Amino acid sequence: MLRAMRTTKFSRIGIALLAAALPAMAQVQFRIARMTRNDVPAGKGQCDIRLQVDNEVEVAVHRDMVNIRVLSGQNPRDDGSECNAPLPDRDIQGFNYEVKESRNEIRLIEEPSRRNDFTAIVHIRDGAGGYGRYHFRLSWAMAGPGGFSGPGGPPDFGRRDDRGGGFAWNNVIHFSGAGRGVSSLSGSGPQRLFDANVDIDRGGKIQVTFRTDRGRPIMFAGDVIGKDGDTLKADVAADDRMLRLRGPMYISVDPRQNVYRISLEATNGRDNLRVNWDRR
Repeated sequence: MLRAMRTTKFSRIGIALLAAALPAMAQVQFRIARMTRNDVPAGKGQCDIRLQVDNEVEVAVHRDMVNIRVLSGQNPRDDGSECNAPLPDRDIQGFNYEVKESRNEIRLIEEPSRRNDFTAIVHIRDGAGGYGRYHFRLSWAMAGPGGFSGPGGPPDFGRRDDRGGGFAWNNVIHFSGAGRGVSSLSGSGPQRLFDANVDIDRGGKIQVTFRTDRGRPIMFAGDVIGKDGDTLKADVAADDRMLRLRGPMYISVDPRQNVYRISLEATNGRDNLRVNWDRR
């Protein structure tokens, strides 16, 4: 009896030591950067996932997040992944998967669906030794050229918040369209604006980006705070390159849910910025 108890005790210790000796399966997670280039056709969503992979991984893309399960080898590294819009979390129209660059094996093992919470899963096996570069592209159709996309049809531009009497936003919106405009910063002179991108999440967070004639885009981020007729009002701040300028932005939307005008008056107490943009 005593011998059996000792055997069992030693067996449990051996199992515990073996489990401790086995490496834990690593997980790598990162948020995909917002695409700043403007060569994606209007009405098309696109995510380019670029990775450096050492051996074998499973890559899961959900919305604007990448989760990587490391099956063997060193942790993979993001190598410039970017999306012009998050992967939709609803039924996806026109979904497409395309391998742009690989060193060894790469394949899509699960398309986004309700069953997997609209997650695209890609398996990569690289047996060549060291890190290899992998680039795959996910694309899908959005809600019409240059228009908004969102669950349940066109957005209703928010509602009154019964809890506090303020303004609450409850839609996911993406707009990408060509246009012309000008931004004028005191002391710096005007710069020409071209294509505009507008993204609003369910929490009312907004990001607006303009392509400029100087090569570097300008970006504003903030919160939707109200609406008046067909015009949304947002409180936004420019990125750090723009001297921490802040002010109200007005975004006008036509009956077909296309942005047709954006205006902004921003200041930091010393410098002033004015933006006017119209869809063409």
